[in-house]
Amino acid sequence: MFISLWDFFYGHFFRFWMKWLLRQMTGKCELQRIFDTYVGAQRTHRIENSLMYSKNKVLQKATLVVQSEVDKCIEDIMREKNINPEKDVSFKICMKACLLQISGYRQLYLDVESMRKKPYDSDNLQHEKLLLKLWDLLMPTKKLKARISKQWADIGFQGDDPKTDFRGMGILGLINLVYFSENYTRQAHHILSRSNHPKLGYSYAIVGINLTEMAYSLLKSEALKFHLYNLVPGVPTMEHFHQFYCYLVYEFDKFWFEEKPESIMYFNIYREKFHEKIKGLLLDCNVSLALKI
Repeated sequence: MFISLWDFFYGHFFRFWMKWLLRQMTGKCELQRIFDTYVGAQRTHRIENSLMYSKNKVLQKATLVVQSEVDKCIEDIMREKNINPEKDVSFKICMKACLLQISGYRQLYLDVESMRKKPYDSDNLQHEKLLLKLWDLLMPTKKLKARISKQWADIGFQGDDPKTDFRGMGILGLINLVYFSENYTRQAHHILSRSNHPKLGYSYAIVGINLTEMAYSLLKSEALKFHLYNLVPGVPTMEHFHQFYCYLVYEFDKFWFEEKPESIMYFNIYREKFHEKIKGLLLDCNVSLALKI
């Protein structure tokens, strides 16, 4: 109750007068003061919040700007806040970097969501080629005898036809599996081999799809903002999402073997424990979870 009241009075009263007082004292608006004080993800995060909670419609709309309109948006902001470009020459550069990150994150989520909603289609030649490519990457010395085969279990699918395992994450799950196998082939072979451990083994492909869901949910909840704002000086893209997925796959395998679960029946418990660990790391404003091998 107290927190709700504080949020209300801060948002509707105290914040306005604090900003007014600081402007009188420094001669600079809140956006300029943020640029003077913070760097990296913390800077972009604070700029985003300042724009979002502003009562000025021009500033509010800046958080929804598309990349092609960023320059015009900055001119509008400078005009609204009476910022002289000759006196503050770095404002345009800093604001552009922040807006590109903010708009890029929003577009990345839309791109990922679009891919997630696209179901695997066995009548789609591109989908089929991608699936067979996954087999060739993971099992280069073993020929797949038939499209529908019990052999798919060798790389961790549940049934004879992998398409049924992509229902939750759509084609995104397959694209992530192929990306990791293609860009980190040696590591993929190593993890696949470990997944066949007689006691600590797990279904490689199923767990991979599960980690796609984890990466997606973290992106959707905006938990990846600090990570991506620190990692990417400009616009975050699908490449950066795939790289984060690869980090999850590599780290989960280490986590699983370090924890030594009694059986695969405890997967959901350890999956959630790993999820909480990653969410904790992502709370650090200086975080950057790049795969280091």
